[in-house]
Amino acid sequence: MGAAGQKRVLLTGAQGFTGQHLVPLLRAAGWDVWSLDRSTPNGAGLIPAAQCLQADLLNEAALQSAVQQISPQAVVHLAAIAFVGHGSADDFYRVNVVGTRHLLQALSTLPVKPQCVLLASSANIYGNSHEGALPEGTTANPANDYAVSKLAMEYMARLWLPQLPVVLVRPFNYTGLGQSPQFLIPKIVDHALRKADVIELGNLDVDRDFSDVRDVAAAYVRLLDSAAQGSVAGGVFNVGSGRTWSLRDVLAQVQQISGHAMEVRVNPAFVRANEVRILCADTTALEQAIGEWRSHQLEDTLRWMLQA
Repeated sequence: MGAAGQKRVLLTGAQGFTGQHLVPLLRAAGWDVWSLDRSTPNGAGLIPAAQCLQADLLNEAALQSAVQQISPQAVVHLAAIAFVGHGSADDFYRVNVVGTRHLLQALSTLPVKPQCVLLASSANIYGNSHEGALPEGTTANPANDYAVSKLAMEYMARLWLPQLPVVLVRPFNYTGLGQSPQFLIPKIVDHALRKADVIELGNLDVDRDFSDVRDVAAAYVRLLDSAAQGSVAGGVFNVGSGRTWSLRDVLAQVQQISGHAMEVRVNPAFVRANEVRILCADTTALEQAIGEWRSHQLEDTLRWMLQA
């Protein structure tokens, strides 16, 4: 147990976009947050230095030592190569599959196992052969190496279910303050804030289910609470808003809120041959497990990003 009897949660990827929003919610829910990072970690400045341990997911010995030191009651595993356009396909498999396996192996050796091991997968595993809101039972059809690595991670993680209470989440697209401009909505927001005259984008005719990162983080915390009651172990849960917006819709909202209009140019270099055209979440399973957790509309999120 952590300080003052708090339960310890091990968070990987605490310095990342999602982690920075998740840490305050975990602490508010009574968790004593510890983090792991491959570089010299600081937990995004939100976690005491003594609780930020250095261990690369690909270094089994260092990872084993760190996990033994923390002995968490729960785990949230966010660390991954998450940008679909990342330059090295091999990195997706090394980090997202092999790295996750190393973490599960280390956790399986603990004398007292965690009550929940929440692993972040991705809705990208569904690919481009489906229409409408997708339930978790939808046939996977990954269209890029990132999605394949996440699906492989899911299959690998299920091998540990007899030993560890693994919970898989499949977040659809989400955004918010602090996300890198290499991602779509932050790029548009950045151009609006700089009052750029021109923005270059890829395929404008894609539809995505966009959530607010604060809502996604809230869902993860609620799943940890449900896991304590033994109700979600072994489950797979979509995390999304349940509706879609086209890229044109997003552009129009950003321009309306910011008051700045931009010329949009389609750059063929940004158009992916294997682009997933539409992704929308059916979140019935998650709502049955944790109740309603969403509190932000896309307009709220965009205003937050533009006005913060």
